[in-house]
Amino acid sequence: MTLDEFKRSAQAGAPPEELAPPLLALWHDARGDWDAAHGVAQDIPDPTGAWIHAYLHRKEGDEGNARYWYNRAGKPEARDSLEAEWERIAAALLADLM
Repeated sequence: MTLDEFKRSAQAGAPPEELAPPLLALWHDARGDWDAAHGVAQDIPDPTGAWIHAYLHRKEGDEGNARYWYNRAGKPEARDSLEAEWERIAAALLADLM
C-alpha cells in the first residue's frame, strides 16, 4: 500500500483488514478519532508504538507527555507540522512492509 492509498483508505467506513496496529492507530487519527488512535497506540509495546503515542500527545497539546514518549521511541521531538509528522510515521511504517 502506498502512502496515498493509505490516506485515501481513511475515507472508507472501516479500516483495511490487513492493517497492523501501528497503521490502524494512524488510520483512526486520520479520521479524527484521537481516542481510538490512542487506545490502539497504548497497546503497542515497542518503539513504534511509543513514536505514535508521542505524536498523539503532541497533537493533544501535552508536550511533557509527548517528550516522554519520544524518548521511549528513541526519536527526536518533532518540530514540524502535525501533518508532516503523521506522513513521516506512516511512510516509515509502510516502507517496513515492502
